Amino acid sequence: MIVAFSVAPSGGPAPADGQPDSVSAAVADAVLVVRSSGLPHRTDSMFTTIEGEWQECMEVVRRACEAVGRHGPRVSLVLKADIRPGRTGEMTGKLERLEAAVERAQGEAGRGQ
Repeated sequence: MIVAFSVAPSGGPAPADGQPDSVSAAVADAVLVVRSSGLPHRTDSMFTTIEGEWQECMEVVRRACEAVGRHGPRVSLVLKADIRPGRTGEMTGKLERLEAAVERAQGEAGRGQ
């Protein structure tokens, strides 16, 4: 199972200076949860992706939400899952298959010009 999720605090008090509040400290706490989980993971500018069994992935998401929840009264969670029992290594496998398809498409496009 691959789970891509984004978690951030929401609805906190407005900062005294009136400037938008950064969520980086809260997100950093969530990323630390992911990194300490031992699951294969990748974090980019929008999502963190983890791979594992259902229970272990959902436990990491739950703990990440709790970590972010310590930064404010409300937590926003966006989650997308690819559930394929018995498959492992799909975080990299899917990308390898995509790159191979892109290379084939480029080759076909080059021959058609």
